[in-house]
Amino acid sequence: MSDGSLSLPARLYLLAWDVRRSEVTDGPLVRAGALVELSRRGLLVDDDGIATPADLDTETGDAVLDGLLELVRESRPHRWRSWVTPHARVTLDAVREQLTADGFVSAERKRVLGVFPSVTYTLARRSAVTALSEEAAELLTGPVPVAEVSDRDAALVALAMAGQLLPAGEHARGEALTARAGAAVPGLRSVLAELRPAIGASAT
Repeated sequence: MSDGSLSLPARLYLLAWDVRRSEVTDGPLVRAGALVELSRRGLLVDDDGIATPADLDTETGDAVLDGLLELVRESRPHRWRSWVTPHARVTLDAVREQLTADGFVSAERKRVLGVFPSVTYTLARRSAVTALSEEAAELLTGPVPVAEVSDRDAALVALAMAGQLLPAGEHARGEALTARAGAAVPGLRSVLAELRPAIGASAT
């Protein structure tokens, strides 16, 4: 996909905005993307269902991912799914701040009633986000064979489907991409198992 510099949580944030046409509030979805990104990079490993830091020193250079990695390191052991929802807003806010700094999102600061500080966020790079959304949809429909889709892009599709950001019409291919990503990224299936009900409850 284009804009390969964007992490999974950042791409999910932008996809959610493009689909819903409003500021993103899907904390669990963005947190799930960060967990899967850390797993894909080998910085979080699966230890009998527990999300476990691979070491105590390595960092990614990405403030969002490093913040979550530090939180996992400093906390008692938890299963993957236990990290999806708690304090997910922290990761969401960090991603939004990162995308604002990178020019994808713009922030307008003002005061409500002339007293209370408030920030309104808008999408700044609409064309780039639309292209990202179109590419994600194309991953789900083809024509690139599933075996040739990268594990990172396959994970994006799996998370976007769980977050209701992509249509469910291509069920067989979506499941195939999810299986491909799950084989390559430890913890993905556990994260998805928690993400689906969390998104469903939010929608309800």
